[in-house]
Amino acid sequence: MFKISGTGHALPERIVTNDELSTFLDTSDEWISKRTGIKSRRVITDESLSQLAARASLNALEMAGVKADELDLIIATSCTPEKVVPGIGCMVQELIGASCPAFDISSACSGFLMALDAATAYFKSGRVKKMLVVSAENMTRFVDWTDRSTCVLFGDGAGAVVLREGDNLLSIKMHTHGTHGTVGIEGPKGNSPFETVEWPERNSCTFMNGQETYKYAVGAMSGDIEEAAAMAGIEPADIDHIVPHQANLRIIMATQSKLGIPMERFCTGIEYLGNTSSASEPIVLDVENRKGRFKEGDIVAFAAFGAGLTDGGAIYRW
Repeated sequence: MFKISGTGHALPERIVTNDELSTFLDTSDEWISKRTGIKSRRVITDESLSQLAARASLNALEMAGVKADELDLIIATSCTPEKVVPGIGCMVQELIGASCPAFDISSACSGFLMALDAATAYFKSGRVKKMLVVSAENMTRFVDWTDRSTCVLFGDGAGAVVLREGDNLLSIKMHTHGTHGTVGIEGPKGNSPFETVEWPERNSCTFMNGQETYKYAVGAMSGDIEEAAAMAGIEPADIDHIVPHQANLRIIMATQSKLGIPMERFCTGIEYLGNTSSASEPIVLDVENRKGRFKEGDIVAFAAFGAGLTDGGAIYRW
């Protein structure tokens, strides 16, 4: 199928701390940190999401030693694109100077894994030899900044990987449990004179049932890692590193407890990123990769969950 030959990420310049949020919200650094593990997040100001996605992509291409015009396909993931159309993939293609086909996947926080799963089919069929997967999210544009229960959770950023032919992906499994009322973002209202739908008062803002999301997330993350490990013919204890979706540190710690894997094997960045949805895994992957954390032959697990409800896991040999 494929191997990862380059990683990259890009973050907005603006850092917003918990203390800054407490200047206009009834909250505090202690309240946020204790419940989420988040200390700060990056917020888009004068950058565009497509610019961040392009920067992350170029960083990944540089590491891989691949030129943009060598790419056979670009798959982008975002649930918070800057435009309805064209998609982030098309915009990245233009900005980096590629000429290959490009399309988007909208699968919320599971988007990066969904893109990797889709990539396997292209490599298996022989239709591609080099591919870019880029995940970019502008979550802070789609939160209600008067709602302390949700706005403190999210941040913005982009992460990317360049894929080549190889056999390093050992397993991947995705799930969807159609449940639209747990977490999501409403679409734009529009002004059709024929529409009779009554739109929510807080239009296009993220909504979340925190308790239901937490219960679902812990079971999904631990279960998906166990399932992916079994598919790869290994035990969870054989995993050297876990790159989980960065939604809440308590969810990651609960997953760690259920699996019985030491916490030091989990790669985390939520404390300075917040929840960057589908971008969280490739961002953290690149940060840790550039630190030299992953050694040849290491077993790396990925796990994610998100609106849909969707979830999945993968096992990868570095």
